[in-house]
Amino acid sequence: MEKIVFKRYDLVIINRSFWPVYPVIGEALLRLAENISHSKKVAIVVQDHDNIKNHLKKDKRGLGIKFFLGKAFSNSSSSLIIRILDAIFFTFWVKFCILITRPKNIYISTDPPVIVPFIVAVLSKIINIKYTYHLQDIHPEATNTVKKLNFYLFKFLKKIDNFSIRNANSLITLNEEMKKLVINRSNTTNKISIIENPSIILNTNKIIKKKKGFSFTGNLGRPQLINLLIEAINKYEKKGGILEFVFAGGGVFSKDILKLSKTNSLVTYHGIVSASDAGSIVSKYEWALLPIEDEITRYAFPSKISSYVCLGAKILSICSENTSVAKWIKCKKVGITVNPKVEEIIEVFFKLEKNVFDTSFLEIDRKELIKIFHMDVFVKNIENKIF
Repeated sequence: MEKIVFKRYDLVIINRSFWPVYPVIGEALLRLAENISHSKKVAIVVQDHDNIKNHLKKDKRGLGIKFFLGKAFSNSSSSLIIRILDAIFFTFWVKFCILITRPKNIYISTDPPVIVPFIVAVLSKIINIKYTYHLQDIHPEATNTVKKLNFYLFKFLKKIDNFSIRNANSLITLNEEMKKLVINRSNTTNKISIIENPSIILNTNKIIKKKKGFSFTGNLGRPQLINLLIEAINKYEKKGGILEFVFAGGGVFSKDILKLSKTNSLVTYHGIVSASDAGSIVSKYEWALLPIEDEITRYAFPSKISSYVCLGAKILSICSENTSVAKWIKCKKVGITVNPKVEEIIEVFFKLEKNVFDTSFLEIDRKELIKIFHMDVFVKNIENKIF
């Protein structure tokens, strides 16, 4: 009887979130797989939030790629406990898929964090796998800023993540501050590359005249200071403010923003929208809101920044001026920062409404930044780190 030989996959991409529900990183990872699949055997392991196979068939995407679709039990609006249980289920799914595919290379990010990268690191020793670890966030520290973890659990999670970092063949993160933290925490001697996240790029050559007002697109989550922003907008309106605030996205505070849109005449909420629709919203308004907890900026960098920049919005970041976010915005001359205090935020709203601020120093011609944030540049950079 002829012996059956199973060919090992050249690359398996593991990311819980995927296209089209997560349109920026999801699109980038799909393009990465499509590029490589022309000459190599590629598989993608993800959670299926929105019947991915139907979207792939409709848009004629993902040809020649093997998809391992795990069932999704949570989303960005789910409680932390449900999301943790969902991550545990996904961990078992990932382990099964790796044993089936026996890949030569794996791309793994911090979605979900810590446990899945650790499983990849352990299996890499057993099956002889090379893996690229993309630290989009640094966990468990980022989680700990949202929900305080048990001291011993926190210490244990850091220890196993350090193991994953030290054993990776390639490491990627988003900025110098995160890079330094990873090195100091893990004592890794591996080289860490900095690759900034890509942007939504609208397929239009039209020059859009921007309206005075603010957009916010993306996750309405715990680190985004949504309660503070709601309080500031309500007080601004009661004091006679007239600028519009337009929101799009999901998350634990999406119901609060929906409620705000029904009680505050300045606010519009579009819910969860496609990448192109989100880009269209941002491109219509002069300013884009970027509220972020100070502490989490040490362990993460908002992915929406790249889209805000490429879509021509001036950024109003709400955080302390000594954070990596505020420093980056100031260095690149793409916006201004206000401290996360209600009265200071309201004061800035009125100054922008009345054109009191001199914003002539802001860089409007962002051609070089747009090149850096282009989707194809991101994809090529990731491919170079994997192979």
